[in-house]
Amino acid sequence: MYRPASFVETDLAALDALIERDNFITLITVRDGVPMVNHLPVLYHRDGDSVRLRGHWARPNPQARHAGPATVVVHGPHAYVSPSWYPDKESEARVPTWNYAIAHLTGTLETFDDEASLAALVDDLSHQHEARVGRDWRFEYGRDDHRSQLRGIIGFRFHVDTASLKFKLNQNHPIANRLAVAEQLETQQRDDSRDIAALMRARTPLET
Repeated sequence: MYRPASFVETDLAALDALIERDNFITLITVRDGVPMVNHLPVLYHRDGDSVRLRGHWARPNPQARHAGPATVVVHGPHAYVSPSWYPDKESEARVPTWNYAIAHLTGTLETFDDEASLAALVDDLSHQHEARVGRDWRFEYGRDDHRSQLRGIIGFRFHVDTASLKFKLNQNHPIANRLAVAEQLETQQRDDSRDIAALMRARTPLET
């Protein structure tokens, strides 16, 4: 990923926040020179600099046989930026751009299909997302019909070796421009635009 120095983010707390906001990742593997891409919900765990993801595929998915090197894209918010919002738009001949936050993780996939691990994964995923929608469905370990469903999936653990974060938030502009863009984004209807505005304000020092 192209990362000019102004946009490099090194604090893994920023990765925590991206995953908390949206844990539906893009998983990329390559076999025999051919990339395979899938989109999957994951569970996230970080202990210091150690990061691990857990998730699963449908068993027929060919990527479920792709243990080994992989790349994960964690998608953050993004928003269009109009040059008309910059106070110096005329003097600097400003042009449109796009602000965004994103992370690329590289590491190793480890697959598993034992019943206990799959059951724990499904239960943990459902517990997380049921709470977000105000419901309480849980995997019931004692039900044969619930356990039989596990035969249709293969689980994975993704052990992260490197995390590359890019937060492109007009850091290469004067503070006045950054604050003006954040103010305009806060008025937009899209959640992503308002989320980008919040990230910009958090990373823009107040003028003195």
